[in-house]
Amino acid sequence: MSELIDGLPDAVALRCLARVPFHLYPKLELVSKSWLAAIRSSELFRVRQEIGSSEDLLCVCAFEPENLWQLYDPLRDLWITIPVLPSRIRHLAHFGAVSTAGKLFVLGGGSDDVDPLTGDQDRNFATNEVWSYDPIIHRWFQRASMLVPRAMFACCVLGGRIVVAGGFTSCRKSISQAEMYDPDRDVWIPLPDLHHTHNSACTGVVIGGKLHVLHKGLSTVQILDDVQLEWRVEDYGWLQGPMAVVQGSLYVMSHGHIFKHDGEVRKVVISASEFRQRIGFAMIGLRDEIYVIGGDIGPDRLNWDIKPTSDVDILTTGGERPTWRHAASMTKCCGAIRGCARLRI
Repeated sequence: MSELIDGLPDAVALRCLARVPFHLYPKLELVSKSWLAAIRSSELFRVRQEIGSSEDLLCVCAFEPENLWQLYDPLRDLWITIPVLPSRIRHLAHFGAVSTAGKLFVLGGGSDDVDPLTGDQDRNFATNEVWSYDPIIHRWFQRASMLVPRAMFACCVLGGRIVVAGGFTSCRKSISQAEMYDPDRDVWIPLPDLHHTHNSACTGVVIGGKLHVLHKGLSTVQILDDVQLEWRVEDYGWLQGPMAVVQGSLYVMSHGHIFKHDGEVRKVVISASEFRQRIGFAMIGLRDEIYVIGGDIGPDRLNWDIKPTSDVDILTTGGERPTWRHAASMTKCCGAIRGCARLRI
């Protein structure tokens, strides 16, 4: 690497660049070829971790525009647009979205582009393709395909590895298969099947180092231990509805309120009645906050139109009294959220 800053060793200069916020990196890349090389090096992001300047961003993909993702910087309340996901599938939906090893991963899913005459979803209801976005060099890469095509499945990160389970495969057939992805080796490893499969979409949340798989409409939860990698079934009586994990606790939006689950204890945190008419939004935890992002404002007695929204609302759970506030709206994405994940870089 050539000299980055006059009079400073490159190691020291790199530590200076590592303190610059991520959203300014495109401007730094224009300074010189040596700065461009430094900004797009894995070494810079290793230094960011070392000196504690890593940032937590939210990654969001919505119904509009097609296959476009944006990153949200919560410290500066701004949105960053990244290149369009180069999947051959139009209007990709019902996929898994997670991040690990400093990269965003988009897994499986299928087309949401339905033929109005035949109901055919572009002949791609479920796929096994896997994409990763590298924020260092601003590019998408296709990774090793999943062993089984799937959509509407549970997808989480355990110990740096991605676990997928359940969902539907081709021809809308529900499946119990599970598998694990090692991002360092770019390989998929089979896991024991779920104990039960159900004809409903499933989701996953990680609490206490364990993956919890939930099927819509069922009270039972299937749990995968990070160490033993075996499934067990429990009935926690969790409420149905959008979920988020904040500092190890599960929050659920249900019946116009946000509830907090601590083991078998459930309590109301705050009203969420303003979201009763909003559908298809994302709910995700970051630090001590819950983000409610996008969605469609559904019809009511006075207006039967469905209005896509780019709104972002934040609930601060810490402190004596939880409070709502508005954040900057998405600048490009709008409508029902297709994918949402945290990314640490």
